[in-house]
Amino acid sequence: MDEPTITAPFAQPFSDVQVRILLAAEKLFAENGIDGASMREIAVAAEQRNPFAAQYHFESREGLIRAVFAYRMGQLEEMRGRMLDRAEQEGRLEDPRSILEIIYLPQAALVDREGNHSYANFLCQYLLREKSTWFGDFGTPLPPVLVRLLALLRKCLSHLSDATAQRRLVSSSLVFLHFLSVYGGSGGNPARGETFEFRLSDTLRQIEMATCMPIEENPPLHLLDELRALNQVQPA
Repeated sequence: MDEPTITAPFAQPFSDVQVRILLAAEKLFAENGIDGASMREIAVAAEQRNPFAAQYHFESREGLIRAVFAYRMGQLEEMRGRMLDRAEQEGRLEDPRSILEIIYLPQAALVDREGNHSYANFLCQYLLREKSTWFGDFGTPLPPVLVRLLALLRKCLSHLSDATAQRRLVSSSLVFLHFLSVYGGSGGNPARGETFEFRLSDTLRQIEMATCMPIEENPPLHLLDELRALNQVQPA
């Protein structure tokens, strides 16, 4: 996993109107899929009189997607920066669980007006849409704190190849985003004896174990044979 680089200035101010539009887009993208909401619908949801307001401010759907990332990344960067400073003061920069918490936990703090994690659902939709295979590849420059966190995490995963580290991290991201979408919203599933804090901690532990576990020295060789056999079975 090569160290990410910053390719352009990250800070980007948004006007109040632009924020209303991009938050409306985030919510509709989360609910209907990134390609399931029209630019006109986004403008209406943002209470804009001009039905072409989204195009005026962001030019295209892809420009609007990048703006959502830039806006939310700015918020995440601030929270991650505070957590990183504490971890550094406490000598936890070589602890993979601490680094993973700094990367993932701030996403749980981003909720929409209804108390749901629209950004998490939007990001999940984006990763599936783009079939992303590179952790942190959102089509926008990465902010400096996140760059540093990924470099620290790579040191923790030095026993893994780049391909294995990337695959595990992308898969872990989908696990955490799905967790927030299903269990973190105001209309989430009943607790069934589990508090949100317990679920959150257990999910992060799951991610830590799945991401950091050593490579299996003698992986089973029968899996492809089993799959080929299943593919040969004709549906009734």
